[in-house]
Amino acid sequence: MDTSLLYNKLSALPENLKKEVAEFIDFLSAKSKNKIELRGNAKFGSAKGMFTMHQDFDEPLDDFKEYMPE
Repeated sequence: MDTSLLYNKLSALPENLKKEVAEFIDFLSAKSKNKIELRGNAKFGSAKGMFTMHQDFDEPLDDFKEYMPE
């Protein structure tokens, strides 16, 4: 979108809405920075050893016994 068009639209707004627009722009900037940082730091296998699975993980749960075929 053209910057001058955005400026014209912003100029036409009342002061209270201009504040909201400024806050929203700050929010979008922070959100954009966080996504970029997260993408750059994640590496395959970086969470290795942080989680463990119990031996009976694949076993049926007692809560669902009445729904299981015999």
